[in-house]
Amino acid sequence: MDESPEVAYEEEVEVLTAKEHQIILHNDDVNTFDHVIRCLVRICDQTPEQAEQCAYIVHYHGKCVVKTGAYEDLKPRCLLLLEEGLSAELV
Repeated sequence: MDESPEVAYEEEVEVLTAKEHQIILHNDDVNTFDHVIRCLVRICDQTPEQAEQCAYIVHYHGKCVVKTGAYEDLKPRCLLLLEEGLSAELV
């Protein structure tokens, strides 16, 4: 049985209002690859392999999305990255 148009509309509205935010890490000339990788593993819950790939993307492309999710989850993570001396922003 197909969903009524009202139920489908409500589901679509819920999806649209649950926008995910992103932490974007920017390149700098200060931090080492090892420091960036350790921070991404510890703060963003990445595997060492993911963190290494992100570090190379940041190095060669200038920036990389390192974590997506709810604003409430990402804000403290972004602040920790900044405290570690990394260039990060929450969008």
